[in-house]
Amino acid sequence: MMKLLLQLFITFAKVGVMTFGGGYAMLPILQREVVENRGWCSEEDLTDYFAIGQCTPGIIAVNTATFVGQKQAGTVGGIVATLGIVFPSLVIITALASIIEKISHLAVVQNAFAGINVCVGILILNSVVKLFKKAVVGKGTLVIFLVVTIGALTANTLPNVNLSPVVFVLISALAGILLKNWGAKKA
Repeated sequence: MMKLLLQLFITFAKVGVMTFGGGYAMLPILQREVVENRGWCSEEDLTDYFAIGQCTPGIIAVNTATFVGQKQAGTVGGIVATLGIVFPSLVIITALASIIEKISHLAVVQNAFAGINVCVGILILNSVVKLFKKAVVGKGTLVIFLVVTIGALTANTLPNVNLSPVVFVLISALAGILLKNWGAKKA
């Protein structure tokens, strides 16, 4: 059990230290470490954990780490995985906090952050493509994808409209349930 807990901590610490840009940017690294390297869950499970992590309070990557850790080693595993994923950020932010204000005006620092932002955008795009391939498996899920995409893009362009992602997740869940039940009745 101690070996598994140590593996959970180290694996999620590695994810935490290698990721810039938050939960969405962590998805490819989580997928590689948790699904491919460790086999702790399937890609579908990870996608489910990520979706649940999005609509529960807190940081998506932390919530996902908690779900995976809990699945592997119960409550203690969830706590250890959570500590693992936040530990690197805590150390790095503590170290940077003392110097970032002094160097943030430097062109090289601003350019580095601009480059990191571009990289994070690509990592998020990569995550979207992988999720799309796994999640959109038929006409029904394609319709859900298109409706949510149009809804999210439209909502973000309207003045004074600020829809939470939870609304889209709940609508998608309901649509998935309805489609599945409708398909079962037809069969």
